[in-house]
Amino acid sequence: PVLNKQGQVTAVSLTNLDIHDIARVCHSYGVGGYYLTTPLQDQQALAARLLNHWRQGPGQNANPDRAVAVQEVKIYSEVQEVIAHIRKKTGVEPWIMGASARDEGGIPCTALRRRLKEGPVLLLFGTGSGLAPHVLAQVQETLRPIRCFDPYNHLSVRSAAAITIDRILGDVR
Repeated sequence: PVLNKQGQVTAVSLTNLDIHDIARVCHSYGVGGYYLTTPLQDQQALAARLLNHWRQGPGQNANPDRAVAVQEVKIYSEVQEVIAHIRKKTGVEPWIMGASARDEGGIPCTALRRRLKEGPVLLLFGTGSGLAPHVLAQVQETLRPIRCFDPYNHLSVRSAAAITIDRILGDVR
């Protein structure tokens, strides 16, 4: 659940570009999982169809590397299901982090990199106009927003995810 431009809680459509681009980043950086959450049954069905296209359908034949990248993508209705999955998979309660373009507080990516040494972290990205308040209420910390060089700060979720993951896990020489 996310906010729309009027500040109302809603859900937005998933996009093929977001799904497979974020999956490719997660796979390239060795992230422990990529979880899509949407309460909308039609969007869950669409995500499953898109993933099937890349995993077994014509997309696999055309782009075998992409098929590998989307293998670990999972679809859930809500964040609590993802938390339960991570807890079952790792035996540890994940630390819940949020990413936001408008939150002026938050910790730097370097602090999250250190936290990863302590256990699993679930990093939540939203689309639309940001994560819904009841989702943010589950967050234990937020990351600092990506600093843009212009007041215009409206990156796509796939761009924000790529930049953030690189800042957390990328080459830090």
